[in-house]
Amino acid sequence: MPTVSIDKEDLWERLGHKYSSEEFDKLCFEFGIELDEDTTEEVEAAIKQGLPAERPQLKIEIPANRYDLLCIEGIARALRIFLGKGKAPEYRLVYPPGGEKDIFRVTVAPETDPVRPYINSAVLRNVKFTQRSYESFIDLQEKLHQNICRKRHFVAIGTHDLDTITAPFRYQAKPPKDIRFLVTMYESDRHLVKYLPIIRDSPVYPVIYDKEDRVLSFPPIINSEHSKITLNTRNVFIEMTATDLTKLNIVTNIVVTMFSEYCEEPFTIEPVKIIYPDGKVVISPDLSSRQTQAHASYINSCAGLDLSASQVKVLLERMSLRAELSPGDADTLDVAIPPTRPDILHECDIMEDAAIAYGTVAQPLAVSKLSNIIRHEWAYAGWVEVLPLILCSHEENFAWLNTTDDNQTAVKIANPKTLEFQVVRTSLLPGLLKTIRENRSHALPLRIFETSDVVFKDTTRERQARNVRHAGAVWCNKTAGFETETVRPPLQHINKARQTLLRICAHLDVTFFPGRAATIYYRARPTTDKEASARQKAVVGTDTSRGGERDVEIGRLGILHPSVLEKFEIGYPCSALEFSLEPFKAKMPAMWTNDDDTYV
Repeated sequence: MPTVSIDKEDLWERLGHKYSSEEFDKLCFEFGIELDEDTTEEVEAAIKQGLPAERPQLKIEIPANRYDLLCIEGIARALRIFLGKGKAPEYRLVYPPGGEKDIFRVTVAPETDPVRPYINSAVLRNVKFTQRSYESFIDLQEKLHQNICRKRHFVAIGTHDLDTITAPFRYQAKPPKDIRFLVTMYESDRHLVKYLPIIRDSPVYPVIYDKEDRVLSFPPIINSEHSKITLNTRNVFIEMTATDLTKLNIVTNIVVTMFSEYCEEPFTIEPVKIIYPDGKVVISPDLSSRQTQAHASYINSCAGLDLSASQVKVLLERMSLRAELSPGDADTLDVAIPPTRPDILHECDIMEDAAIAYGTVAQPLAVSKLSNIIRHEWAYAGWVEVLPLILCSHEENFAWLNTTDDNQTAVKIANPKTLEFQVVRTSLLPGLLKTIRENRSHALPLRIFETSDVVFKDTTRERQARNVRHAGAVWCNKTAGFETETVRPPLQHINKARQTLLRICAHLDVTFFPGRAATIYYRARPTTDKEASARQKAVVGTDTSRGGERDVEIGRLGILHPSVLEKFEIGYPCSALEFSLEPFKAKMPAMWTNDDDTYV
């Protein structure tokens, strides 16, 4: 994730409160970002030693798709709204006194099409920069260049002092011989040399001129020194060229919305008219909100909440989203996505914001609480937790466990880069056994466990797959001695709370040694027929043939077959256990099932 370094005192001033490191760390966690480092102690130590030191900085990790949080302006604005200290600003396009006919024009030449065909522009009027805001302005451009712009391949940003140039502007592309620009001049420039390959072999170079034929920039390489912005700049002309129109619009909106707060009339932007070769006219930037809908029932089912639409509306407003109750449906909200939030693509993103605002980030899901019970019990017994990768090879998931692929179970990776990552695992055993293999030089016995997800195909669902939480363990020693008592301690606490019954029955399993394998069955407390049926359908491998009609197969244990150990290059006997945690959850939200109400 990107890390943003911001001035600590500047942020406290913007938030109107001074936080301790612990308090701010908690605030970041609640908002969905992470405080990586507070340099206050290092700065104070340097000052005591008489060494030069900068102002204390806060280094914050943000999600990779939250481009609006790449600068202090965006972080402070979002946190103020989250804390209820302000409302989301309304970004407006403000035309010159003469209206649309007086706005600046950028004419695009047809020769730009094969090299960088798109351009956006905007004007920030009567800006007042300070040293820190000026540095933040430059730093945001650099972070966007390295992030969504992919080192200027997709988008290149240029900013100019408008008072040093003359409109209208022309965006053209010319052969290198017609431009007084030598690529070789910048091959020794450590900062610019990495961008030269983008256009080095292009038959034409893009260039932007003003009315007086002064060069503004050679995108994506360098901007003109003549129009360079300074602390004294009051009117900023912004131009961006791109090969990707979607990314161009995102970057344009982020830059102008973040720094329009420094305009004399905050959050106002003067548009620019872009005229393309085919006659198409675009008014840039487009700051209109995207309209979509969200449903309180969907948000409640996903996040495990019980809120009305009006309560969800309040939560969304804390996350900078504008929401109104739909007049035709009490469950529906009309949501306006601001230009600063390109990360919101689906109703599930709105649900995530509502969950963060409510505070469910700090509250583990039910299945996570169950996992912690298992983890603690095994850890207390001296077992070591491991975290293998969720991807494995096709052979490891099937042939090496003596099973066959029915092409209906595993999610497979299309065009895998390596044979090690071909499928999403359907069992924890491959990862556990590979861990034993890589640590076989350690002293015996080896006792390892894992509680994590496996994935199964499910064509009845929108995403075509479902996650199932499993717990698994492997014992490796000179002799096989995996007692059934190993399975009892971690499950006893769950059984006591849920009033369930577990049975272990001998069973033939090709992964295990003949006569040394068993199946684990689960029976819940008495429920209605509908709930019992739903529970059975919710667990992979349901089998009621060896028990009562409400017994559900949830796992297996036993001594692994010698052929399995040979394939994993393990020279000692191993006993293994794996079972599903899904049946122990009190209730599964309908959103995650194919039934109206599924109890598991």
